Amino acid sequence: MQKVLILSSSPRRGGNSDTLSDEFMRGASESGHSVEKIFLRDKTIHYCTGCSTCSLHGKPCPQKDDMPEILDKMIAADIIVMATPVYFYTMSAQMKTLIDRCCGLYTQMTNKKFYFIVSAAEEDQSKMKRTIDAFQGFLDCLENPSIKGIIYGLGVWHMGEVHNKPVMKEAYKMGLEI
Repeated sequence: MQKVLILSSSPRRGGNSDTLSDEFMRGASESGHSVEKIFLRDKTIHYCTGCSTCSLHGKPCPQKDDMPEILDKMIAADIIVMATPVYFYTMSAQMKTLIDRCCGLYTQMTNKKFYFIVSAAEEDQSKMKRTIDAFQGFLDCLENPSIKGIIYGLGVWHMGEVHNKPVMKEAYKMGLEI
């Protein structure tokens, strides 16, 4: 049994990327894994201020928000699933803010397996490269990460459009097979 942490950055509960996260979670849970999903909209995560308290002085971030709890869960997880809607060919602001706040403890995120879930109105998968490259930029700073899968929910814009797409089964199956 592995510890799976899903970070859903959709600003809409039940949005397309959030719905795909739920399908991944359903599959992983049915396989007997311990799965937790954090809906970032429900959390308070302030922007990094660049104060260097964490990186230069090794002290906890002075900001009082939910990020320490999320970081602890990221460090404890075996698998991290990062789900985002794609806006203007990149990840949501909520996901980027979370990544930026990993600064102080990212060196403790070792040997993690990652899955990415993206949803976009765009239908051309090659145009999602920028979004995946942004995730890769985060992983490039970690020790021994591995990308295990990417789920592309394409051609969906309005909430619920993903429901009748084959990618729903793909998300479930990918969760089932971890």
